[in-house]
Amino acid sequence: MAYGAFLEKDGKGKLRTRSFLIPLAKRRFSERPVRLKFHRRARQKIRTESKLGVRRMGLVDAKAVGETTERGGAGADSFRPAKRGLRGGLLVATVACLVFCANIASPPHLMDDVDAVQAQIARNMLESGDWVTARLDGVAYLEKSPLIYWMMAASYRVFGVHDWAARLPLALSIVLLCWVTYRFARWAFGERAGVYAGVCLATSAGLFLFTRILIPDATLTLTITAAIWAWMRLLEPEEAHPKRWALVLGVSLGCGLLLKGLIATVFPVLAALVFMGLTRQLFPWAAWRRLQLGIVILSALAIAAPWHLLAMVRNPPFVAFSMHSGPGEYRGFFWFYFFNEHLLRFLNLRYPRDYNTVPRALFWVLNLVWLFPWSAYLVGAPKLGYSATSKAGRVRLMALCWIGVVMLFFTFSTTQEYYSMPIYPALAILIGSALAEGHFFRASSRVLLGVSAVLFVVLGTLLALVAHTPAPGEIAQALSQNPEMYTLSLGHMSDLTLTAFAYLKLPLALAAGAFGFCAVGLWLSRRSTARTVATLTIAMIVFFQAARIALIRFDNYLGSYPLAQKLVQSPPGQLIEADAYYAFSSVFFYTNRQALLWNGRSNNLEYGSYAPGAPQVFIDDQGFTARWRSSDRYYLLAYGDDMAHLRTLVGPGTLHVVGECSGNYLLSNRE
Repeated sequence: MAYGAFLEKDGKGKLRTRSFLIPLAKRRFSERPVRLKFHRRARQKIRTESKLGVRRMGLVDAKAVGETTERGGAGADSFRPAKRGLRGGLLVATVACLVFCANIASPPHLMDDVDAVQAQIARNMLESGDWVTARLDGVAYLEKSPLIYWMMAASYRVFGVHDWAARLPLALSIVLLCWVTYRFARWAFGERAGVYAGVCLATSAGLFLFTRILIPDATLTLTITAAIWAWMRLLEPEEAHPKRWALVLGVSLGCGLLLKGLIATVFPVLAALVFMGLTRQLFPWAAWRRLQLGIVILSALAIAAPWHLLAMVRNPPFVAFSMHSGPGEYRGFFWFYFFNEHLLRFLNLRYPRDYNTVPRALFWVLNLVWLFPWSAYLVGAPKLGYSATSKAGRVRLMALCWIGVVMLFFTFSTTQEYYSMPIYPALAILIGSALAEGHFFRASSRVLLGVSAVLFVVLGTLLALVAHTPAPGEIAQALSQNPEMYTLSLGHMSDLTLTAFAYLKLPLALAAGAFGFCAVGLWLSRRSTARTVATLTIAMIVFFQAARIALIRFDNYLGSYPLAQKLVQSPPGQLIEADAYYAFSSVFFYTNRQALLWNGRSNNLEYGSYAPGAPQVFIDDQGFTARWRSSDRYYLLAYGDDMAHLRTLVGPGTLHVVGECSGNYLLSNRE
């Protein structure tokens, strides 16, 4: 249907609008508007008045309104904006909740390393009342901003200290991110493109994969997206609420600073400046006046400045300048946070070097994997309009600036696989727009159909190969060990072997079923964009559940929850850990215990250990031996690789196994 309209006079002589529907011929493709062809004389506006003085809208006007409505643009939103926006936003939020909020319960439990570390820092803040300086094992942990800890601590305050309560703020942030992306795209392109963009982001492989651990990057992406949308709104001359959007921009920048430091400001500001330069708005004063910079700067400083100042005061010296970073040096919060964690990390000169970097070309190409399956529709992006003469074109141009700034920044810096997460909403916006316009829709869907079929065959073949392979004990015994890869976020993927898939039969079957359904659904819905999007969404939700079940199989390999349970059930005693704090961090969370760190003065806690008044929790071989041979009860968390050295150091007769988990041990010096 297309909408037509005309004006008529009522009984009082006032003009009012009457609308009517024009039935259109059946469309071949639901995503493309019908182009009505009228007789040449009918193309001219018919301006006649009835006896009541009715001025009728011509067929050309009805056609234009109808095309806009069918396209899902401004015309569609102007008829029923509230109702359609509510339904679209609710749909996007529901899909995001099914993917993220439905997966916060354990198992899988919190993993060792950064996952449990973040959760424990939040608990330490809540229990100590020190909301400024993060601490682990009593040692100052100065390298990260605190907002992610504050969010988890607030969740603990409301729901109690649980692993799901630690995950809840991140899950809600992701739902909000998907909704904001929907609203951004809807504002620029219309309802349909907005829904496509929001659902695309909610069901993209990378966003799910990299939010299985408690890192602030998804919440950072939310603040960057909100900041860029607010900037675009402020640049619009007809914006009705500039002060409101200036406040949104300032709050977004301030919260971003409290999430991950200066890049939260660098990315949106640089992207916006490049955009303003390309659209010739960089130098005219009128554009800067519309940005309401006073409100923006004051609101950002009001949010971010107090914590930075308090952290400097409580962790002196207040200011220090040096480009050298090495062991045994302590220069307070200011130097470590701004120089070591920002500047020297960018230059790859940071100490300690407890991170790795992804090859640059791979870092770029992997974004096609992280946006799977929706990245197939990016081929339609070059056909879109990027002219600054329309709002849709300006937003697409901003998306390109956004992507370019983030990717070029990390091209010259150290990178992890998930560092490109801030560009996911920009890619989703372009994909949503391309889907709504229908560019290369059928070709892209055919490619996805082929990929889905291949994945179905590969996963089905793996399942057939291991169908009769026994899977005794834990999956750890079927995995290889590649510790040189573990500084990458996906390093443990290299541990997989064919035998390991015998422990993953159920997730393999679910994943194969998801891609089989996807292939069939894509074929059946090849003429409809909406049905294709629905098919991909359902397939990815099922696939993510398969991934969650697989993570449960890896629970004891990636974490140490069974050892924590054994420690809780054992008689009281002092805990020692045979490595850096991160090695068994899930034990510390689930037992809420502190420990002595045997030969563990390294990585993230090394800098804080040199601070004046730092607790003496680090011991060497001599200190460990003296304690282990004493009459007091001690427990030791150790890797299986440490056992030979332990037997040499204290003798096998004093090593009593309390618990074992995936080749790691909880030992005691007393039976």
